[in-house]
Amino acid sequence: MSRPRSFRFPDTLLASLQGRARERGESANALLERYLDEGLRRDDHPLIAFREGAAGRRAALVGTRLDVAQVIDTLRESDNSVEAAAEHLGIPEQQVRAAVRYYADFREEIDEWRERARAIAEREEEAWRREQAILA
Repeated sequence: MSRPRSFRFPDTLLASLQGRARERGESANALLERYLDEGLRRDDHPLIAFREGAAGRRAALVGTRLDVAQVIDTLRESDNSVEAAAEHLGIPEQQVRAAVRYYADFREEIDEWRERARAIAEREEEAWRREQAILA
């Protein structure tokens, strides 16, 4: 549920926000809400950053190309061994633990993103198979 609030921002900051919102094709309110939400999450989870992609915005490990979902999938495939997952991914155990902490706090969000990514991958594979059938 949203409730109206009043905040005061410098004119230059508001102009930057409005310009960025126009560039992205979204409202300044929506963009500000995302910035606040992600900023608060970064305070609690400093090793997590956020990236755009075909399946939407997603949580990822800072300094890597790994999404939190990928780390969790690898951890599960490693019988929940942090050490094995870290070794397989080539990252420190601390980063695996950071992904686990984030997942513990935002499990539903990560699982929804994983489902969207899976659906996109299946759709793209089916399109590729149709193209291959024509080229064969």
